[in-house]
Amino acid sequence: MPFNIMIVGQAGRLQYEALLFVASLRAKAPGFAGRMIVAEPQPGPRWDHDPRMTPDIKAALAALDAEVQPFTNTHFGQSYPHGNKIEGLTTLPADEPFVFFDSDTLITGDIGNLAFDFDRPSASMNRTATWPVEELYWPGYATIWKSLYDKFGLDFASSLDLSEPDEYWKRYLYFNAGWFFGADPAAFGQRFADYAVAIRDNAPPELVIQPLDPWLDQVALPLVIHAMGGGRPGPELDGLDGGLSYHYRFLPLLYACGTDAQVATLEEVCAPNKVKKLLKQHDPFKRMVYQGQGQKVRALFDQNNLPHREQAIRNRIKAAGFWKR
Repeated sequence: MPFNIMIVGQAGRLQYEALLFVASLRAKAPGFAGRMIVAEPQPGPRWDHDPRMTPDIKAALAALDAEVQPFTNTHFGQSYPHGNKIEGLTTLPADEPFVFFDSDTLITGDIGNLAFDFDRPSASMNRTATWPVEELYWPGYATIWKSLYDKFGLDFASSLDLSEPDEYWKRYLYFNAGWFFGADPAAFGQRFADYAVAIRDNAPPELVIQPLDPWLDQVALPLVIHAMGGGRPGPELDGLDGGLSYHYRFLPLLYACGTDAQVATLEEVCAPNKVKKLLKQHDPFKRMVYQGQGQKVRALFDQNNLPHREQAIRNRIKAAGFWKR
């Protein structure tokens, strides 16, 4: 089934990541037949600067057959830029299946041929135990998550993975919001905005000591997906966060942790002059890709025996003077 893709593009780092995403999509996914939409926040009272992309980046996106579609922040903006993935869903045509990706994602294979079940929305399982945060006097995973399901009149019990033990974080429906999909972006986006705003402005008392920034989107997302009849993704989507897409987040981490094929795709997609001349404007791309620091980062690690904790990887890169974002 044809579907549309949405990412966010805005001034600064994200516009360069958006260009890389679209260039990699066009290079590696010839089977993708939908619209490629780059949602762009517009200036307004919720921003203290102009969040729009530069004209040269927008021209390059258009040359790659991507549509830059503006949207206005009603609920979020400067105070919570992660909210752009929520409000940006208004740029997508209603009633047409969609997949959202974070801009810091590299397409490495033909995602157009994936067997999405758009009537059963889902999201990335490439997550860790980031939320809720264990505190000395916290009430526990089950109490916190149940309070959110109760707030929105949802059935908590049916969301549980009963193969995991009680009070272990994987038992509870939790996603990385790096990709998610559904059948109707209008309905999905409206519910996502409603839930996120309600949690931000009037959280259940069980959340009183829980931080919501930057995790608000990942707190609301499983509730939205569950409410719309979805759940954990099946094995047919293993290519996402696998051989078809890579949510790299930071270029140094891509070089440190990516496969040889993922690194090769990055450098192949960045090579054409029409892309190179723009990506070089952003210092991390300039240093990592075009001046060879990424390969020096890669040489710091045995990719078959990486440190278990990402912080240890970051610390080694920083100690070598190669951390760039």
